[in-house]
Amino acid sequence: MVSQASDETDVDRRSPRRLRAEIWIVLGLSLGQSAVYAVVSLIAKLTEDTALRDQVVTMNVSRSSRGYLDLTYQLLSIGFALVPVVLALYLLSSSGRSATRAIGFDFAKPGRDLALGAGLAAVVGIPGIGIYLLGRLLNVNATIAPEGLNEHWWTIPVLVLAAVENAVVEEVIVVGFLMTRLRQLQWRLPAIIATSAVLRGSYHLYQGFGMAVGNALMGVLFAWWFHRTGRVMPLVIAHTILDVVSFVGYALFRDALGLP
Repeated sequence: MVSQASDETDVDRRSPRRLRAEIWIVLGLSLGQSAVYAVVSLIAKLTEDTALRDQVVTMNVSRSSRGYLDLTYQLLSIGFALVPVVLALYLLSSSGRSATRAIGFDFAKPGRDLALGAGLAAVVGIPGIGIYLLGRLLNVNATIAPEGLNEHWWTIPVLVLAAVENAVVEEVIVVGFLMTRLRQLQWRLPAIIATSAVLRGSYHLYQGFGMAVGNALMGVLFAWWFHRTGRVMPLVIAHTILDVVSFVGYALFRDALGLP
């Protein structure tokens, strides 16, 4: 069970109003903003004449036809996406305790975290494929193309970096930061887990209702895990594995499998 000592110290120094402001600021700069865009994107897709399952959502797209300029844009995008994570960790650390240690975003247990992360990835990934396929069958998911980069020597490394970035941003902010702050606001555990999970689902709405529900279910599992263990790192590892398999696997086998 996660220790509450550091949370109580932090609450003594901050008013509930300040804690709520921190939540809104961090989410407004990161995944809360993504959720708003995802809702608008879904509305746009639903109002198209084309069926949702026949619309393609392409991730990790090229930003320039010039290779090194495209690489520059990709690295800048990844780097700036991590700034809200730094902000979240800074706010969590202002109580005097290391934020990375407080939420288990460290390398204190590398072997155990790697094994647990791989296990979580398998638990989430296999049903996730089924949810995606069922969603397309029911016309509640778009067709997802996980990678749309031009072919360069740096394509695979950038896809791996993008996977790490996604994992760090989502797990640190939606699980570590948000759950810690909601606990400090004395929310009940079911409400904390539900809020984290619904937020995770909401910023995946651009992929369709099915993927939003699937990610929300993943969010319930990940939020419960963090509540029990107090460690974000296994979740970051699991999420990274899932995205690397998706991004890199698609890039390598798209043509062979006849994918869009």
